[in-house]
Amino acid sequence: MSAGQLAAVAPHATGAYRAALEHLFARTTGGSRYGLERTRALLATLGDPHLALPVLHVAGTNGKGSTVATLDALLRARGLRAGRYTSPHLVDFRERIVVDDRPITEDEVVAFVHAHTANAERIGSTFFEFTTAMAFDHFARAGADVVVAETGLGGRLDSTNVVQPLVSAVTSIGLDHTELLGDTLDAIAREKAGVFKAGRPAVVGERDATIRHTLAALGEAVGAAPVRVIADETTLSDVAVTPDGTRFTIDGALGRGALATPLLGRFQAANTLVALTMLDAAGDAWRLPLDDAARALGAVRLPGRFQRVGRWVFDVAHNPDGARVLADTLRTVSLPRPLSALVAVLADKDWAAILTELAPVVDHLVLTAAPTAPPNRVWDPAEAQRFAASRGWSAELVTDFDAALARAAQDAGTTLVAGSFHTVGDAMARLQVDPLAR
Repeated sequence: MSAGQLAAVAPHATGAYRAALEHLFARTTGGSRYGLERTRALLATLGDPHLALPVLHVAGTNGKGSTVATLDALLRARGLRAGRYTSPHLVDFRERIVVDDRPITEDEVVAFVHAHTANAERIGSTFFEFTTAMAFDHFARAGADVVVAETGLGGRLDSTNVVQPLVSAVTSIGLDHTELLGDTLDAIAREKAGVFKAGRPAVVGERDATIRHTLAALGEAVGAAPVRVIADETTLSDVAVTPDGTRFTIDGALGRGALATPLLGRFQAANTLVALTMLDAAGDAWRLPLDDAARALGAVRLPGRFQRVGRWVFDVAHNPDGARVLADTLRTVSLPRPLSALVAVLADKDWAAILTELAPVVDHLVLTAAPTAPPNRVWDPAEAQRFAASRGWSAELVTDFDAALARAAQDAGTTLVAGSFHTVGDAMARLQVDPLAR
């Protein structure tokens, strides 16, 4: 990681913390290696904290972050100290590991890196494996009552899949990370369904009939019990997106009631329902009555997902499905025009499909590259600009990221930043938007 990239990750970091992050991020250079044995081995040196904690485990192509944020708010409304493990971060590594809405401290990151690097190197742990071990160690030390963990990639071989969860869920299935997970929805579903465990409840949030039945069958095949297919047991209706959030009505296994989440987008109704069903499946100690849930949902917060800050909108939509949802939300919510979009996508994503979703709903595209994007994943914005020109879209290339931010905001009523976590995080760092601020 270059000095510039590290500065964007931790703009106000102490010297010791920056050095720890440099050491930690250096572990990303060894390439991807699959399997759970290294994570288990490293956690064993820590006393297996992941096995002593109740865990709600969330997988899916899109919707993981929203579901985790909703679970976190619902659990804290019950008075529980909830740990939250998510990835990637936007601005600061510490966003990944949070207990009771407080991130792990810089000193704790430094201490863990110093204490456990030798074991990690002996075992050959990757960056994500080391971070996962750090997270569960912190949750145990911080006295978390429960942990909500999202998979980093896939499910079956994801480092978080070492847990024995209270309940596991797959939110949705889409074509993403096809080079690793398979190039069909069925193949990706099989990887995501790897989080389902024998004797533990499994929740299927996918709305497509064929895919959800595939996921349910996979859950039943491994002995998950019960397997809860949300679309088969609860209906969603009266979904309305407003500038203040998303309202909807549910009717079915959880009862009937009108609910609202501060998160914007029609899909947020489905994500909320996944969280509520997970708590219901986990049992009496975890579920909330609908009236209590309705009040608790007001505290849900998720940086970088249609997050509005003044005239800026930040959305990490980084695959065609995510861009489609973002476009739908832009059509639904009235924003000051003209609407300009700064877009930078990673090279291994279907950027043409992403632009095809976004171009019709914005007035102008500014195409650039995110400074913290890994060198081997930086897209060619000039190629994207040529593609946009061939389609007749209003688009320009601005290679310098800071200049692109200024250009996108120039004369715009609203400026959207989208395309990846790197893009949104880099913009937030420069605009001094703190993802953890309330």
